[in-house]
Amino acid sequence: MKKILLLLCLAFGWAAFAQKSNDYKLASPDGKLQVGISVTDKITWTVSHGSDVVLAQSPMSLTLEGGEVLGKSATVKSAKTAQVNTTFATPLYKKKQVQDYYNSLVLTFKNNFSIEYRAYNDGVAYRFITARKKDITVKSEEAVFNFTADHNTFVPYVRDLRNPKDMLISSFEALYENQKVSAFKKDTLAFLPFLVEVSPKKKAVFLEAGLEHYPGLFVSQNGGNSFKGVFAGYPLEEVNGGFHDINMLVTKRADYLVKTKGTRSFPWRIVVVAENDKDLANNDMVQKLSDPSKIKDVSWIKPGKVAWDWWNDWNIYGVDFKAGINTATYKYYIDFASANKVEYVVLDEGWSIENNIMEHNPDVNLTELIAYAKQRNVGIILWASWMAVHEKTDEIFKHYADMGVKGFKVDFIDRDDAKMVQSIYTIAEKAANHKLLIDYHGMYKPTGIQRTWPNILNFEGVKGMENNKWTPDDDVPTYDCTIPFIRMMAGPMDYTPGAMDNTTKKQFRSVGSKPKSQGTRCHQLALYTIFEAPLQMMADSPTAYKKEQESTDFIAKIPTVFDETVALDGSVGNYVSVARKKGSNWYLGAITNWTARDITIDFSFLEKGKTYKAEIFKDGVNADKAAVDYRRETVTVTSSTKLTFHLAEGGGVAAVIVPQN
Repeated sequence: MKKILLLLCLAFGWAAFAQKSNDYKLASPDGKLQVGISVTDKITWTVSHGSDVVLAQSPMSLTLEGGEVLGKSATVKSAKTAQVNTTFATPLYKKKQVQDYYNSLVLTFKNNFSIEYRAYNDGVAYRFITARKKDITVKSEEAVFNFTADHNTFVPYVRDLRNPKDMLISSFEALYENQKVSAFKKDTLAFLPFLVEVSPKKKAVFLEAGLEHYPGLFVSQNGGNSFKGVFAGYPLEEVNGGFHDINMLVTKRADYLVKTKGTRSFPWRIVVVAENDKDLANNDMVQKLSDPSKIKDVSWIKPGKVAWDWWNDWNIYGVDFKAGINTATYKYYIDFASANKVEYVVLDEGWSIENNIMEHNPDVNLTELIAYAKQRNVGIILWASWMAVHEKTDEIFKHYADMGVKGFKVDFIDRDDAKMVQSIYTIAEKAANHKLLIDYHGMYKPTGIQRTWPNILNFEGVKGMENNKWTPDDDVPTYDCTIPFIRMMAGPMDYTPGAMDNTTKKQFRSVGSKPKSQGTRCHQLALYTIFEAPLQMMADSPTAYKKEQESTDFIAKIPTVFDETVALDGSVGNYVSVARKKGSNWYLGAITNWTARDITIDFSFLEKGKTYKAEIFKDGVNADKAAVDYRRETVTVTSSTKLTFHLAEGGGVAAVIVPQN
């Protein structure tokens, strides 16, 4: 048997093979990534890339009710290898198709469970699979991340004051702490994704996918150069709390994670490895490891941009009515959206009673607004708290779908224990049954459900621009230059860009009713290409956009889903540049942190032999003092063009590139 496996390895260069009776190896198709699996009293894996050890020997196991440990003193029944090289369509993504190319090893053990390992050229992953006739109770999971050295990391910590006794409630919004593994803060948790610098040029990002019927993964310090997984126990008792009492805070958790089917696959534990930072800004691993769409016909799912009211505090002026949460104000938003070909208007909190969205604010005539918007080719999306929709989901969704509403922005989720995760899947499915879009703005991070239920067009789980209204000390440009390499790898982000009141670092201050952005106007414009969001907000007020019509026209041209993506350049926390294609047009965005820099854009991503016209917005010469300063110019470019731009502090450059022949 060993001889046959060795011959397969020599023939194909990728097959898993037994070095000893309990040791197995798996390589990526290009051979650079190597996974070593050892089955002794524990099951462990190691991950290396070239000469670098990405992950030192780290154990994995599941403990079931009754004390059975899947992974302790396990006996291998079979080891099956395979190679897969295929593609699948992704019509609501940053590219229209994804290549799924990997080598796999499935170890099947005597007591009715397996572990599947996959090695891609850009990362590795594993998941447990059980084959039991009866339901099982998962008491705990052992997921450990051991490192050979005290590497530098970028980790987002849980910081939530709504229920200090329960660290497992989280808005999944945090700046990244750039620190050593050993410096991980005591008595707290971090959430995924997080990044580890394996070497000065090599990065590893840790993610998860396929979370259905299971809690999300947090990490804590495990002593020395090690992190360990932490999971929320299943909620047993909950009370109203949090903001306006519209959260469900857990007051008692079970001593188990989930009661679930005995035959199932568990979530993927993923390590993505990149030799160049820019490659992290165009990674498809979560898409590749998520279940395919359960919606057969996705033609009714329409991505697009959204005129948003809450961030700008309904702050419109120069009108003959009192602006606020009322019918006249929303007609103004609808007129703006229609005039600028913005697909949707969202009615945020205040249009209804927060915990009873079947009862409307009498100042908002929803029936009239839906009809008014339909006449102007604009869709209406309604804000709702999770608490308001989760109990009578079918009744609520049918009622508003029948009225003509296009979707819901579901807020204040703030948990990913197994009960909440399943609710998220259920809401998405019921929304799809009524052809409703979903934006999980409510502090929930994506883990691949967006491929399975593609009517989910966006997620928050990011410290978005709304935080500018109350956190004046945040370093936003640095964060903006970090999340494309970490958070955005998990999926789209409801970051809500589009500020027209732009400031330098010294000038910035938090203003709730007339909020500002940190960095330049061109930084904001570039975010519409860089940040993935099939349902992308325009956060500022219609009045502000009308005063800055040139910038508004530019934003309106940028699609929210694309056919192709090219990560041009980047450095985590410093700068990033990305180009995306839709149809025959290309869209370019580049931003920097608070360090001014020159960047060179190589247009070799363009089709050879064609001439293009590029409409470019770049930082003005005075953007270091007046962040609103920009220069618009039109130039001719080809695939051989290279242009150098000066980005001011917190600056950017953005372009729409259209073929001319």
